[in-house]
Amino acid sequence: MTSETPRNSAVHDSVAAGIPTALADLGALVRIPSIAWPAFDQTALERSADAVAALATSTGVFDRVDVTRSRIPGTDEFGQPAVLATRAARNGRPTVLLYAHHDVQPTGDDDLWETPPFEPTVREGRLYGRGAADDKAGVMVHIAALRALKEIAGDDLSLGVALFIEGEEEYGSRSFGQFLSDNADALRSDVIVVADSGNWDAETPALTVSLRGNARFTLTVRTLDHASHSGMFGGAVPDAFMATVKLLATLWDDDGAVAVDGLLERDAETPPYDEATLRDEAGLPDGVSPVGRGSILSRIWNKPSITITGIDATSVEAASNTLAPEISVVISARVAPGQRAEQAYAAIETHLRAHAPFGAQLTFTDVDCGDPFLVDTSGWAVEAARAALSVGYGVDAVDVGIGGSIPFIADLIEQFPGAQILVTGIEDPHTRAHSPNESLHLATFRRAVLSEALLLENLDSRTI
Repeated sequence: MTSETPRNSAVHDSVAAGIPTALADLGALVRIPSIAWPAFDQTALERSADAVAALATSTGVFDRVDVTRSRIPGTDEFGQPAVLATRAARNGRPTVLLYAHHDVQPTGDDDLWETPPFEPTVREGRLYGRGAADDKAGVMVHIAALRALKEIAGDDLSLGVALFIEGEEEYGSRSFGQFLSDNADALRSDVIVVADSGNWDAETPALTVSLRGNARFTLTVRTLDHASHSGMFGGAVPDAFMATVKLLATLWDDDGAVAVDGLLERDAETPPYDEATLRDEAGLPDGVSPVGRGSILSRIWNKPSITITGIDATSVEAASNTLAPEISVVISARVAPGQRAEQAYAAIETHLRAHAPFGAQLTFTDVDCGDPFLVDTSGWAVEAARAALSVGYGVDAVDVGIGGSIPFIADLIEQFPGAQILVTGIEDPHTRAHSPNESLHLATFRRAVLSEALLLENLDSRTI
């Protein structure tokens, strides 16, 4: 492989000139409530996909732009609309696959938002709105970087590019694997850039080199054939709520560390990160202590965690003096890098069955597993990405782990084992992705666009 002198003297000016348009386009995307969950208006996803396709066309880069769907394996249903845009490489240049997603999380309680979630609002250097960061900003980083690259290279652009903007990442990427299979030739690439992660902080860029996996499922605990009067039978009959509380409590020890045999930990060093920073970034109030043991980042990056994310039970307003016969909870486990998610799920199920109190009947449904991810940092593309991030942000890039999960990366590795995968992003610790008042740090967005444009220009100068 050889590398020519990059044409980066004009990149900064081109990116800077394009930022106002990119932010206006991002605001237009945020206004579309593209929630992939079936309970919400699915026509919004179609409008969102069409808008992204128009943006891809506007770059002038692609030979073909399509809005397409793939079947969900094992069903007769199709997944949500995705955008696939392609151009073939020329003159021995590599091909890069750029990934992001245009679907967003539900807003939750709208009363907790300071401004309407689908009305993009700028204040104090941040753009607020659902999807403003996760991941419509990722979409626009790709679009803005491609516009800059095309302006600089013109007809001399030889880099192969595949743009894949998914429409169901927040709802489990149910058709993702099938989509890769259906479009393998169009998506095959030398380098894959996944713009769906975060940075060390708003000023310091990061390349994500490890991600925890996930094992999510619904647990139903049943102790009675029907509801009964708590005064008549309470004290002799176990209600499902009591059994559920006792059972769930066995998942953690007194320090709040996971107490499930068979869940593994990764032994790896982590950068300095103190409790004061954790309190600031996570919103941990005075008097509430962190949980777990070891360095704080080892608990987030390298150890498993278990969270109860939902419960079906009688509401406070509807409470009556009744013994509940059945309770359902959603359990979300994060799996340490190095362990298969299915293995971790099996360990949790075994633990719960062994600790079910009073002979409570347990049912496990809606199991969804995604494997962890470790980057091979020895490739040339990783070095190119680090260099581009360092120039784009003006600060050396750092390698980080992320406590969250991007399960579909395992599908990318399986389908394209020879590709080098780069996980980048525009989130910072105060982004509040998935939460009320999600926001994008505008200066970070500008730096992210510049960094990706520099990386693409570097790739366009390489011969493989």
